[in-house]
Amino acid sequence: MLRTMVKTVALSALMAGTALSAYAADYKIRATANSNENDEDYDGLVVFKNYVEAASNGAIEVELFIGTQLCSNGAECLQGVADGSIDVYISTSGGASGLFPYVQVLDLPYLMADDRIAEHVLSGDFTRAMRQMALEDSGDAIRLMTIGNTGGWRNFANTKRRVAEPADMDGLKIRTVVADLPQELVKALGAAPTPIPWPELFTSFQTGVVEGSKNGITDIMGMKFPDAGLQYVTLDGHAYMGALWWMSNKTFMDMPEDMRQVVVDGFYALQQATFASPKRKSIQAYEDFVAGGGDLYVPTPDQKAAFKSAAEPVYDWFKSNVTRGDEIFTALTEAVAEAEADVNAARAADLN
Repeated sequence: MLRTMVKTVALSALMAGTALSAYAADYKIRATANSNENDEDYDGLVVFKNYVEAASNGAIEVELFIGTQLCSNGAECLQGVADGSIDVYISTSGGASGLFPYVQVLDLPYLMADDRIAEHVLSGDFTRAMRQMALEDSGDAIRLMTIGNTGGWRNFANTKRRVAEPADMDGLKIRTVVADLPQELVKALGAAPTPIPWPELFTSFQTGVVEGSKNGITDIMGMKFPDAGLQYVTLDGHAYMGALWWMSNKTFMDMPEDMRQVVVDGFYALQQATFASPKRKSIQAYEDFVAGGGDLYVPTPDQKAAFKSAAEPVYDWFKSNVTRGDEIFTALTEAVAEAEADVNAARAADLN
């Protein structure tokens, strides 16, 4: 009797699986991230896939390609989005700046004070303004869906000494990407920008080719940079590490409105997941850094104001030298002002 029941259950399960596999999704989304399964980008994609497939009742299938299976860098991946071979791709501002230079506005220092302000800004009309600019500049081929986070906040870290104020940066060789804006920032603070490819950074710390970097703590610990001598981190929080989520506009617009709504809501869920993930992952990373002998310094309000003052020439450089820089700078600063008013009002209301 028991054997018969087991066979019946097994047969039912097999038939159900066959029925499901025989049903083909109406729409397929190929999504890629040039990272790994320990990254915030992956966390966001898993949430996106789960939401979209469930909310569409199986009408949309999301395929995840983590790593470099489909493309290996920002220019190549965005070209894939433009020609339709890739449907969704996540980039940093640096990865997309070759095609959309103004996205580097996210790298401008000290404009957003904390997570609450940044999340308010990136959930509103600022992202829609940048979306419209990207659609215009890509011939309606590449659509910005949302902006999340990938690694928390950029902070200055180095192998030589505690950095408490801008004068402490003097002469330090700071690793940057090969882009003008981060180099202008490092120069404004009195340090020496030194472009180094990411895979070479560990060895460059060991040999003294560079003495510092501007990274989030999860990247620092994930790459084991303290083992290469990186022992000083200053929590100046000069830039929010924005993650730009791009989608083929044709893939999106070819869907009926109800399916587009599912995708939009899926990106909202993804955004919330990437906002949360770095906060959790950074806790252990900071604990491990300090336990290993690392020096973690939080600047005073006056010291942070001094950093912002020293960095202000970068704003003028950006507006004058980056295509559509003045336009996007205005959009961001206006959004920040609105966010500060809304958040501060909410904070005040919650204190009573």
